[in-house]
Amino acid sequence: MISRTIHMGFTLIELLVTLSVASILLTMAVPNYRVFVQDSLLITQVNSFSSAMTLAKNEAIKRSSSATVCPSTNGTGCTGGTVWSNGWIVFADTDGDGAVDVGEEVIHVGSALSGGNTLTSGAGRIRVTFAASGFSLGFTTTFSLCDSRGASASRALVLNNQGRLRTEVGTGAC
Repeated sequence: MISRTIHMGFTLIELLVTLSVASILLTMAVPNYRVFVQDSLLITQVNSFSSAMTLAKNEAIKRSSSATVCPSTNGTGCTGGTVWSNGWIVFADTDGDGAVDVGEEVIHVGSALSGGNTLTSGAGRIRVTFAASGFSLGFTTTFSLCDSRGASASRALVLNNQGRLRTEVGTGAC
């Protein structure tokens, strides 16, 4: 009696073809995944900064008093300068002088940007103050959020006199 055993498995040719297809797919997918991660980080940082601006505007309206957003490294006071990458604060600026004084509440502390990204303000803006009306009269500016890819992948956050912030892709000053 002859016994027949059937061997289940893959041939060497089938394995080589599968590995070739997998390596081609990985070669195309990995660079696209990196761009996806970088874009996701920029979007997250835009949302974080936009939320801080919206919070300041809403607090100014709610409190019927000025609210200011400024760069801060320690979370308790404004550091000055046009570099916002190290963090920012939102505070109730009751006297409208753009500085955290005794009795003025720090409402929100924004954390430093990760991934080596930079956030700078144009027109020499070291702060943005929202009036009780919610307007940012006299504080119009463009913030540029940049990563290692340069201006082509940057985000420009444009603040107008009405206190509205809009985002533009690829127009930041990097």
